[in-house]
Amino acid sequence: MQRRGRAPARPAMAALLGGLRGLLVAVGPAAGPSRPWASLAPPGTRLFRQSCHRLVGPQASPEPGRSRLPEGVEYIPTRKAKNPMKPVGVAWYSLYARTRLGYLFYQRQVKKARERYPHGHSVPQPCRFPGLKILPIPVLSNNYSYLVIDTGSGRAAVVDPSDPLAVQAAIEEEGVMLEAIFCTHKHWDHSGGNAALCQQHGSCKVYGSALDAIPELTNPLADREKVSVGCLTFEALTTPGHTVGHMVYVLDGGPFGGPPCLFSGDLLFLAGCGRLFEGSPETMLASLDVAVGLGEDTLLWPGHEYALECLTFASLLELDNPALEQKLRWAMQQRQEKRSTCPSTLGEEQTYNPFLRTHRPELQAALGLRQGRGEHPDAFRARVLKEVRQRKDLYKAT
Repeated sequence: MQRRGRAPARPAMAALLGGLRGLLVAVGPAAGPSRPWASLAPPGTRLFRQSCHRLVGPQASPEPGRSRLPEGVEYIPTRKAKNPMKPVGVAWYSLYARTRLGYLFYQRQVKKARERYPHGHSVPQPCRFPGLKILPIPVLSNNYSYLVIDTGSGRAAVVDPSDPLAVQAAIEEEGVMLEAIFCTHKHWDHSGGNAALCQQHGSCKVYGSALDAIPELTNPLADREKVSVGCLTFEALTTPGHTVGHMVYVLDGGPFGGPPCLFSGDLLFLAGCGRLFEGSPETMLASLDVAVGLGEDTLLWPGHEYALECLTFASLLELDNPALEQKLRWAMQQRQEKRSTCPSTLGEEQTYNPFLRTHRPELQAALGLRQGRGEHPDAFRARVLKEVRQRKDLYKAT
């Protein structure tokens, strides 16, 4: 391997926080004052003794600050009032993303999903080009991991291994050697399988941003840095907004006669985008523009199966969009059959995804927004994005 160059409804949040309380009761008193719940952390995960932050590699990942961020990126800590989440949402997010309780909640997610969806939440549809195979792995209740295989050499990489058992089963069924884990961000539903897979595959390297506390991170990546796995070439792009260190990965499909493939994590979904947990609308807009710049033929492989929900929401904004109506009908049929809705293309997304249509007059009019006198076009687009995101947050909670 070579390296180159608005908030949820109170009942919903109460249920989530209640789940965490239940975990605390189940765990019981800590065995010692300095390392509560330490025995329940995933194998190989190193934790601060008191702050409950995960370490990155051999050293602790510092709190993100302006001095470490790419130019133009704004970090919004969850504790500050300007964070778009309500206080109870901030508390929940901090528990999930920054403490061991988040891992316990993730473990319960995995257990429930395995019981409810013993064969996965969706029927995967592998994508093949000469010498390349992309296998979506449906995990948890709506996540996707992706096994990307160089069929010539049998070498493979996995993106966001949420459930290590499901990923390992796919590896064994395909008969490939796992060489790399590409992690888009720190959230447990995308990184929870890192430790177990690294234990089973000793030479496997974990790639991601040093700005996110990604478990087992061995190879921090910079923006535009490339990594090769066999004949596969991945390019990392920094796309903050959902988290401060969020990254997406672009597979070069050229050598296989295919288009670029974007593994977008929680940046971009079919007809949707991720919540702004650690970034401003301006930051997310810039990250989405990076994705759009990859080209219309780029295949979009998102981190979640959210298509039906996102398309239904989008249809409430744009009441007369033929492309949206057609895609919604298609997605309804797919989901009735429990079939996956990925991939789409970035060209398609720009015809119906409201988060990629902030420049469109019809969407702006539907939201009742007008560009202010002297307002920069991108500042106005960020305002449009903020309004769409707030409406989506409210819609999701109903």
